[in-house]
Amino acid sequence: WLRLNSSKAVVSTQSTGDGQDYNDLQLLIKVKGKCTTDHISAAGPWLKFRGHLNNISNNFLITATNSENGEMNSIKNVVSGEFGPVPGTARDYKAAGIGWVVVGDENYGEGSSREHAALEPRHLGGKAIIVRSFARIHETNLKKQGMLPLTFADPADYEKVQPGDKVSILGLKEFAPGVPLTCKLTHPDGSSDEFSLNHSFNENQIGWFKAGSALNKMAEK
Repeated sequence: WLRLNSSKAVVSTQSTGDGQDYNDLQLLIKVKGKCTTDHISAAGPWLKFRGHLNNISNNFLITATNSENGEMNSIKNVVSGEFGPVPGTARDYKAAGIGWVVVGDENYGEGSSREHAALEPRHLGGKAIIVRSFARIHETNLKKQGMLPLTFADPADYEKVQPGDKVSILGLKEFAPGVPLTCKLTHPDGSSDEFSLNHSFNENQIGWFKAGSALNKMAEK
């Protein structure tokens, strides 16, 4: 549900961090190049929907460049087999019970501290954002929403991600500060790659993840 608090949208989520690994998440989009909070959650006319999370989520990543085809807001939907908009594809996956992952480049989420850039992926069924590097504020905002912001231990592993990949995030049963996680990519041709993912979660933030969000964790007290 959505609650307005001092004119800021806050989302309460069901618990997602139940101590189990994420297996076979779908790659939603591999973003190529610069991806600011404006690319993640466009401003302009969309700002009139700030108090309605479901509506404003229709701007999610619509101006980010898809590495597969060099186009904006055109990604392969593995359910329909057709190319379509990013938000609509994410909604289709959510409706089908398919968790998904976004892969990004350097300094992902730079720019404003716009909270909707972290609210929207969680609302649309996202589980993790894996990038070469994060803008710090956006990384923290994702943690608050129960998402997993992760970075490639070797930035060159970004190149191993292929269109249509299934993404497993392993090691969540022992999720702890300073301990890397493992990513397993299963490619459409059946081959696979494994590599390490780093994170900057502290104990308190791991508590947010296990509760589903920082708000849920606060509600437990």
